[in-house]
Amino acid sequence: MVRLSLCLLKQRRTFIDSVRISAHGGRGGNGLPKYGGVGGKGGDVYIEACDSYSLKKLKKEHPDQRFVAGKGGDSKRFMILGSPGKDCIIKCPVGVSAVTDSKQVLGDVDKAGDKLLLAKGGCGGGPQNDYLGQKGQSIPLVLDLKLLADVGFVGFPNAGKSTLLTALSNAKPKIASYPFTTIEPNIGILKYPDFREISAADLPGLIEGAHVNYGMGHKFLKHCLRTKVLLFVVDIDGFRLNPNSPFRDAFETIMFLNRELELYNEELVYKPAILAINKLDTDYDGNKFRRLKDQLEAYSKGAIKLLEEMR
Repeated sequence: MVRLSLCLLKQRRTFIDSVRISAHGGRGGNGLPKYGGVGGKGGDVYIEACDSYSLKKLKKEHPDQRFVAGKGGDSKRFMILGSPGKDCIIKCPVGVSAVTDSKQVLGDVDKAGDKLLLAKGGCGGGPQNDYLGQKGQSIPLVLDLKLLADVGFVGFPNAGKSTLLTALSNAKPKIASYPFTTIEPNIGILKYPDFREISAADLPGLIEGAHVNYGMGHKFLKHCLRTKVLLFVVDIDGFRLNPNSPFRDAFETIMFLNRELELYNEELVYKPAILAINKLDTDYDGNKFRRLKDQLEAYSKGAIKLLEEMR
């Protein structure tokens, strides 16, 4: 039964945001000492951003996830300069970063047509290397996708982010009344009569400790980095993850969400942000909303009380 559940879970996963690959530059061609001929340089390995492409498609088209550029041509009697090896171009979605095992970011491809060099081909054989073609670079790395969206919805689980995205856009995310309905980001497009379009991403719900990767927090938080605006969606009734977790009212929810973003990457707290208080239809007399407004107007007092707990 456990094996069957794992198989079904694999089948359900439609969104992949990281893929491990190995990139190998082509070997340089051998030179020709008798005539002083120089071998051709080995091909390089690049990634190139393409619209309407996904990491899932990349994995399907290249199951071994191993990419090798062409070997440089050997120098010959009637072709003193060997031909260069063919470059290997790896298609990938827009918004990908290439990250080495040592966590070095080689670069990003943020718009269609952007290219990034991953592995250089080896030098061709010549006088400086005894006319022997050199090996190209070999590098294992991760292609890590961070969603490019205008607006990112941030909130605790079951705050109503998916419902809001459905109401505003053409997206159809899974919606239910239990936490963690959204386990993969959903993107909707808001279209206006003047033909403007705004992309909005419903990010999976965060929990306290997300900045240290509780609840796969890093997997979710990274998608906030490239959004232009953050939209905090907060349940007026507050949030409790489970019976053993502390209850957080709406004000505490706002404070803790900001703190999680700051501890993950302090640059996030400087992004433009909007606060959306959700489920106001359950606040029949408006007392909860009035209390929240009072707390926000005097937020420094409430924040001081929470500071020790947040640490």
